[in-house]
Amino acid sequence: MILETTSAQVVGKPVKGMEEILTPETIEFLETLHQRFNATREERLRDRAERQKRIDSGEFPQFLPETAAIREGSWGIGAIPDDLQLRRVEITGPVDRKMVINALNSGADVFMADFEDANSPTWENVVLGQINLRDAVRRNIEYQNGKVYRLKEKVALLKVRPRGWHLPEKHLLVEGKPISASLFDFGLSFFHNAKELIARGSGPYFYLPKLESHLEARLWNEVFVAAQEALGIPVGTIKVTVLIETITAAFEMEEILYELRNHIVGLNAGRWDYIFSAIKKFRNQPDILFPDRTAITMQVPFMKAYTDLLVKTCHKRGAHAMGGMAAFIPNRHDPAANKTAFEKVKADKDFEAKNGFDGTWVAHPGLVSVAREAFDKVLGNKPHQKEVLREEVNVKAEDLLNFSIEGGKITEAGLRLNINVGILYLGNWLCGTGAAAIHNLMEDAATAEISRAQVWQWLHHNNTSTDDGTPITEERVLRLIKEETENIKEEVGLARFKNCHFERASQLFSELVLSTCFVEFLTLPAYKYMD
Repeated sequence: MILETTSAQVVGKPVKGMEEILTPETIEFLETLHQRFNATREERLRDRAERQKRIDSGEFPQFLPETAAIREGSWGIGAIPDDLQLRRVEITGPVDRKMVINALNSGADVFMADFEDANSPTWENVVLGQINLRDAVRRNIEYQNGKVYRLKEKVALLKVRPRGWHLPEKHLLVEGKPISASLFDFGLSFFHNAKELIARGSGPYFYLPKLESHLEARLWNEVFVAAQEALGIPVGTIKVTVLIETITAAFEMEEILYELRNHIVGLNAGRWDYIFSAIKKFRNQPDILFPDRTAITMQVPFMKAYTDLLVKTCHKRGAHAMGGMAAFIPNRHDPAANKTAFEKVKADKDFEAKNGFDGTWVAHPGLVSVAREAFDKVLGNKPHQKEVLREEVNVKAEDLLNFSIEGGKITEAGLRLNINVGILYLGNWLCGTGAAAIHNLMEDAATAEISRAQVWQWLHHNNTSTDDGTPITEERVLRLIKEETENIKEEVGLARFKNCHFERASQLFSELVLSTCFVEFLTLPAYKYMD
């Protein structure tokens, strides 16, 4: 199906309700955003590639000398709306209709509707996701599947996470080129819902993923100003939280807050992408080798430094500091695993609350009460704890780059787990599921990225062995991929194995980890298989 304007084409199979979302006026709005900002977006992506070359040559990130005046200044962010003051527990998930209803009804303070890591960006998922948001904002969303799902009287506050700057949306072409998926997701949600949200006493609120520099934050700010002016909405109405989930952004937290100061309300410690970013950025450094992902906890030096700095930076500037995702999920069929999951989530959230965070993330409604209890205990009746300034924290560049992990090992079990999770997740993603329950964890693109990045790093560092002394070679990895693919076939059943393209996922995983050149994001080559 092709819908055209002057220079834009919507290319994709018909989706029920698509004409209500992709109206001529909406397409024209998206087209304008693309024409104004895509060249700068591409420049920022080139900046990323140049910075990677410098890291590969041994020039590691540092706090920028040219922005020292911003870090030393006495400025603060703009006013935070009343409905964004209390964010004790936020739940995240994909934008399918049932998930949207359940998340809004979960008892969490905020629901982050995720078009990014938790969403498999099939054309149908993307279009229906926007329809679901439109209906949720107007409170007329309903889902029936033997049981009728509707919104409760009191629901979570809605925030939307568009896809990152690096991703395209191939089903909308402007002058023959795919539009930025970021502009597509943001633009559609904003165009259809901003005025309705304002009329209902709230506003257009967003999460911004995978920024790598303050210049990327500046670009978002320019997009927000243009979008608000185009719709006649006061500049500053849009409010965003930025995920600090790349190691380069950790060195520019204050600058990111400053660039977005009229629109930003907080930063979030996006821990899983942050771990992936650390592995990715330093993948070619012979002296930096990460152990099994289970050993990379929030207490290891580089992770603790990053979260301490985030809390201090946010509270210094009047912003919320939001904790990271608890990926554990309840398992009603395994009481022992369920007990372990709840204990780990409780310990994680107790740690965050005591360290000054104002709220946190969970991936499952069953964990909302566990997270809330941890923050209730520390915050009491306060909406946040921004008075906790963490003045004792003095994080230096070397602290953010301290990758020593005491007792960390590379094991056969860790290698197998990475291969198994990577293939399982890719198969689910190719089948249209972006957030998959795997081994009692909610795996999304970020955790799958850690898995394949670790296998790549271990394979391409000379003389890397597992702790039993066995070298990690191409032959060994290929053998384990074959074995784990067979294990997956047995686990999911032959019909699902074929229907969800697990054979293709296995092949794609092999290509990603064997490639001499590290592929920046696994979703980029996988996206070519997407309808």
